[in-house]
Amino acid sequence: MGVSEDEFRAAMSRLAAGVVLVTAFEPALDPEGPRGEDVGMTATAFMSVSLDPPLVLVSLRDGSRMDDLLMEQPRWAVSVLTDAQRQTAGRFAMKGRLSDRLLFQDVPTVRGEASGALLVGDALATLECETEQRVSAGDHTLLIGRVLTASLPGGAGGPLLYFRGRYGRLG
Repeated sequence: MGVSEDEFRAAMSRLAAGVVLVTAFEPALDPEGPRGEDVGMTATAFMSVSLDPPLVLVSLRDGSRMDDLLMEQPRWAVSVLTDAQRQTAGRFAMKGRLSDRLLFQDVPTVRGEASGALLVGDALATLECETEQRVSAGDHTLLIGRVLTASLPGGAGGPLLYFRGRYGRLG
């Protein structure tokens, strides 16, 4: 017996998940050229792993730009999105996207001191992480990161959720 991709996707869509924006800074290859580029992706497969040491896990599709970047770049960040940030989540979840530079346009951000990555300025919470371990799992990589900083920027509202293929809110 086996489960088809569609059956599995339908079953898992019944599990509500919080929505985060994972970001990293990609340094310029040429030190004389432009300064580098900020990269971001929406994720729902994100969770805490351990309090001591503080660890989190995010799942990255193999071969994605973020997966490729985080093989080389050890530091990255996570912003826990509010239910008012649905448009931001959708923008960073698009396949065949515009340049990442355009994706960050109109998103209030601050640059993390520990990671160098952009953090959403009005998120519910932000974390800066350093990769502790990579685990291959099917067509994804589970990236476990040690939390270097955690802050509560004061975003208003509740968490942005993903349920049955749509963004939603508590209540």
